[in-house]
Amino acid sequence: MKHLNQLLLCLWTLLIFSHSISAQELPKVNPKQAGFSEEKLQHLSNYLNREIEAKKLAGAVSLIMRNGAIAQHESFGYSNLEEQLAMQKDQLFYIQSMTKPIISIAFMMLYEEGHFDLNDPLEKYLPEFADMQVQKENGETVKAETPILLWHLLSHTAGLSHGLGGSDLDRQYREALYMQQHANIAERVAVLHQLPLVGKPGEQWYYSASPDVLSLLIEKFSGMSTADFIQQRIFDPLGMKDTGYNTKKENRERVAGLHQKNQDGTLSLNQRQTPVEGHTIYGGTHGLFSTATDYMRFARMLLNKGELEGNRLLSPKTIELMTVNHVGDLYDDPGYGFGLGFSVRTDLADPKILGSEGTFGWSGAYNTYFFVDPEEDMVAILMMQFAPYTNFYNKKFQQLVYQALVD
Repeated sequence: MKHLNQLLLCLWTLLIFSHSISAQELPKVNPKQAGFSEEKLQHLSNYLNREIEAKKLAGAVSLIMRNGAIAQHESFGYSNLEEQLAMQKDQLFYIQSMTKPIISIAFMMLYEEGHFDLNDPLEKYLPEFADMQVQKENGETVKAETPILLWHLLSHTAGLSHGLGGSDLDRQYREALYMQQHANIAERVAVLHQLPLVGKPGEQWYYSASPDVLSLLIEKFSGMSTADFIQQRIFDPLGMKDTGYNTKKENRERVAGLHQKNQDGTLSLNQRQTPVEGHTIYGGTHGLFSTATDYMRFARMLLNKGELEGNRLLSPKTIELMTVNHVGDLYDDPGYGFGLGFSVRTDLADPKILGSEGTFGWSGAYNTYFFVDPEEDMVAILMMQFAPYTNFYNKKFQQLVYQALVD
């Protein structure tokens, strides 16, 4: 009996150990086992390799999960063209606007704690945003007839700008937000209420720096810096060990080099590389470094309706609310709407791109992309590192992933 009990204890220990291993890493299977044609999925690899050979891309990492297993995880080309460093699967990328979904989730965690209602006016918590002005086409400004509501910030309908457009007002936003020295997120947000809105709150979709306001609100409601909040409440529970505003010293050689498009369409290493340390502005618009593997853990939590491996961040109903279209036909991409932090696929016919209704995701300015497809139980991530942004590879990635689905 004693030996039997020892044997059972050993078996139980082995079972627990095996479970802890599977909790950290998804099994990698033959693509066929995940419902893909191996031959057709190779089209994606072949395409990326052709683009790299043509010097249109420096390198990439692709990661595709379906039905709880990894169907593809590959690295292609170079992380640094100048030094001819091979791209690695655990390469760190500056994910730019793929920061926004993470900040949106953090904000909604505080919503679930009852700190605010989504229809609350922003000025209730940040009084400086009262009496906002709207700029008319002739350059004159008038008082906004309605206040900015909190859900407007999540859906980019607040009337704020990101400074990415070509108008004089966009230029003012760009210079105030990104060409001035700010010590922290509060200083950067302070410039937003000093500028007029591009339109009345709720009446247009305009890509904006609204998530920076969300970051400031996270600090106000939680009493913590945004960096500490997302570390303790998102990254640690999800096991996202490589994601943050500053990279650890031992990881800095893993940061992919930033490349730039030349006039002939080829790429070269950008002479201005993204700083990997010293960041003190914990923004919501951009700022995080991450890996494909780490971001997959975040995306799997979304796919699982707010939970991953026993760690629940949000309720299924909150994820449901975040991933439906809140902006009607205001979003300017055919076949898509916008939820609370994500673009959302609303129609298959309009964009003429393979996919599923209800798919949601976003991208980053240095050409990082992800999407979550609940209908197909799938997450797909493509990480690259070059400027300027193009939606071309985002759509091409979707095309080449979906054409390989056969079951």
